[in-house]
Parts: sequence; structure tokens; C-alpha cells
Amino acid sequence: MQCFQTKERKKKVKKMSGNILITGANMVLPSGIQIGDLRIIDGVISEISTTEKLEANDGEHVYDANGLHLLPGIIDPQVHFRDPGQPEKEDLYTGSRAAASGGVTSFLDMPNNVPSQTTLQSMYDKLDTASKKCITNYGFFIGATESNVEELKKAVGIPGAPVAIPGICGIKIFMGSSTGDLLVNESNALKTIFDNTAGLIAVHAEDETRMIERAKMIEGRTDMAAHAEWRDDETALIATKRAVKLAQDSGHRLHVLHLTSGIEADYLSSLTSLNGKEGEAHITTEVLPQHLTFDETDVEKLGTRLKMNPPIRYQRDKQTLWKRLLDGTIACIATDHAPHTMENKLQGFPKAHSGMPGVETSLPAMLTHVSNGNCTLEQVVKWMSTDVAECYQMIGKGKLEKGYDGDIVLVDLNKEILVEDENTWTTVKWSPFVGRTLVGWPVLTVVDGIPVFERNDETGPKGKCLVKAGDVGKALVMLPWD
Repeated sequence: MQCFQTKERKKKVKKMSGNILITGANMVLPSGIQIGDLRIIDGVISEISTTEKLEANDGEHVYDANGLHLLPGIIDPQVHFRDPGQPEKEDLYTGSRAAASGGVTSFLDMPNNVPSQTTLQSMYDKLDTASKKCITNYGFFIGATESNVEELKKAVGIPGAPVAIPGICGIKIFMGSSTGDLLVNESNALKTIFDNTAGLIAVHAEDETRMIERAKMIEGRTDMAAHAEWRDDETALIATKRAVKLAQDSGHRLHVLHLTSGIEADYLSSLTSLNGKEGEAHITTEVLPQHLTFDETDVEKLGTRLKMNPPIRYQRDKQTLWKRLLDGTIACIATDHAPHTMENKLQGFPKAHSGMPGVETSLPAMLTHVSNGNCTLEQVVKWMSTDVAECYQMIGKGKLEKGYDGDIVLVDLNKEILVEDENTWTTVKWSPFVGRTLVGWPVLTVVDGIPVFERNDETGPKGKCLVKAGDVGKALVMLPWD
């Protein structure tokens, strides 16, 4: 297999013009898995052959992928890279580098920064920062407050006149308090936002009133089991139902973030549709690898490493989430990558902040589920790439198809790696999957036809970044939502 390691090659990455030929790969195509070659020219997939071997062009980089599987680049639609304001946790360079190490070629980042991103100008500033720091493609949510509807309209437009600004993917509403100072819980404010904006609204669905009431029942407790008891499934269901009602009344495009409970998943089973249902509000939802993998027994063992909002719940919830992912109720997979320092996490419950890293292990975690027979590789590609692109109407993303962007990842489905904190790329240097052996890892991540990360015998399990901040990656282009 070709290795992109030398300093000379690293210097020339920007001059490659995104030309690469992948040969002999097991390609996960829209029609199924087939062995063949794939060529990217100037950052765009130009040829795919399953019958004849493609000959290398002059000056073209060739990568022998015999025995490996080629997937469209993974798209993570929910991360928190803490830029601006908290570089000790993560910035857009370290976050995108960690993403690339996990096969993620595009991400959508949340607005609960310091300060929160709630104006169009702050979004332009963040996009400018991303252009200088990222090594993957990027998009950003603008944060809703109870008084910034005019700024939201500038970013996404109004009903009947939607706006699609490259790199701006929608509006984020925190219906329940979490990390940061963004919270919209008042009914009139929520209605104003849903009624007067276009675009996609993504909601963190937890009911603030119920959380305030239930906080009294766990006062004085220091065990992590209290977290899921406090922010219980009914707290999530109340907010999800409220968001659905607002979307139905206004006709607004709605995406329910990080689904965690079985009762929510069952409730949404007749309401969600990737392509929308004629005459009904267009509603989609997502799930995290954490909630498909961990349950209360893991929380008991790992403690505040697994503290997040909404919480890791119970075995019964995990089973229902899998059922609803497999039947299409849940459209896609995100990570909610939310890095906090281990120093903070060691403060214990309830002081430790909620959130955990995820971009490096999301694909290996799901490939491990493939290895265990819980799903197929084609389904993982659908949930982590194709459906994400469809959900956000991304142009040129999510498929290995001629004319699509040259964002790809090669994976070794047989590669087993024990997750260790010292091998992480995130600034906070830890993983919730520590101590677990995951089966199936990216060996080459390519953005716009340019190799940005590799993992092989020479690099070791941590792998190696091949580009510098800002060398590769651009703002995601998405169609507008009315």
C-alpha cells in the first residue's frame, strides 16, 4: 500500500490538485459492494470502474487498496469544537484533525461557544477561522436565543424566501439547558422562531421545567446513576413532542438531535421521514454511537467519562434505538463530540461537565457493530454519510458516484486496535471507549482528493496527519429549506 509520509510529500499536498487513483478496493457503491478502481481529478470523482483496471495518469498518486473497503467520507452532523473561546478543550484545527483520524471528512459544528454564535457576523467570523484552520469540510449552526430572530432570518431566510449561505446549515435551539448559555424554553419565543424563519431547525430536546422540578430529587447524590434519573426519558419526550407540534403548526423543517430514549424513538416512528411526507412537517432524527453501545452498566463502570446530555440510559432504550435505526425511523448517526478536560471530568458527579469526545471512534465503533453482526457495512455508510448528506441537502456529498466530491475513506475491516487515551488526537486526550478493542479502522482519509490522514504499521495505531491547518477543506454547500 502506498504511504503518504515524507516531509517532501507533505509540503506538496497543497499542489496535488486533488488527483488520486485508488485501485483494487472493495467499493461501497450505491448499487452495492464491488471491487474496482476509483479516480479523483481536481477534487471530484471522475471515474469508477468495476470491470477494467484504470491506468495511472502522469503525476497521479496511486494507492493500492487491495483487501480494503472504500467508503464515501463520513459526515458528522453534530460536533462541539469549542472555537472560539475554549482552545484548551478543542479548536477547529485539532477538532478537524481528530475527525480526519476517524474517517470524518465533513462536520457540522454547534454554536455554544464563548461567546455563543448568535449573529450572522459571528457566523462569518467563524467561517473565516475555519478556512484558516480546518483540514476537513465544515458547516455551522447559528444559535437561537429568545431575542435574536432577526439575526436568524439573515442567516437562513424567512418562509417563502429561504437563504442558503455556504457553511451555514441551520438553527440550533437548546430547549433544555446544557453546556453554554443558550436556552430557549419560553413558548412564545419558540413559536416566533418556528413561524418566522426558514431553514432547518435542530433541537436539543429536554424539557427545562421538568428538569428544574426533578433536580430536587437528586440533591446530595454523587452517583452517576442519578444523572439519567434526573434527566429521565419523560423529560426528553415532553420536549420532543413540543418541538414536533411547533414544526407541524408552522410547517418548519425539524431535526431532533441525539435521540436517547426508547419512548421518543417509538413516538417518532410514525412521524419521521428522510424525504418528508407530503402535506406533513418534514421531521428527521439521529442517534449517537454512544447510545447504541453503552448502557447503565457502562455508566456504573466508567462514571463521569460517560456523563452527557441527554444521558446514557438503559439497556431497554439501547435495544429500541437499534430497532428504530434499522426500521428507518432514525435517519442518521452523529457523535455530539463535546470535549471536556479530564481534570474537569475527575471532579465527579454532579460537578463534572456533560459531554465526551467522539469523532475519532464513531466509525470504528459502528464497524465493530458490523463485525458483531448488528448491522451491515452498507447500512453504516447510509447512516453516516449518504443519509446525512440527504438530511441537510448537501451538494456533492455522501456517495461514491461520478461527479461527487472526492471525499473518501479507506478502512481495514479486520484491523483491531485497543483504544488508549494516549493515542487520541483530541486536545483533551481521552476517549469514552478507552479499554475497548474496536474492529475496523480508517487507514486513509481523503478530502477533495488530497490525503489528509493515514494509519498503517509505520504510523502505529495513532496514525499520522498529512497536512497543515487550512491546507484542505471548504465550507459545505447546502440547498435552502423553505
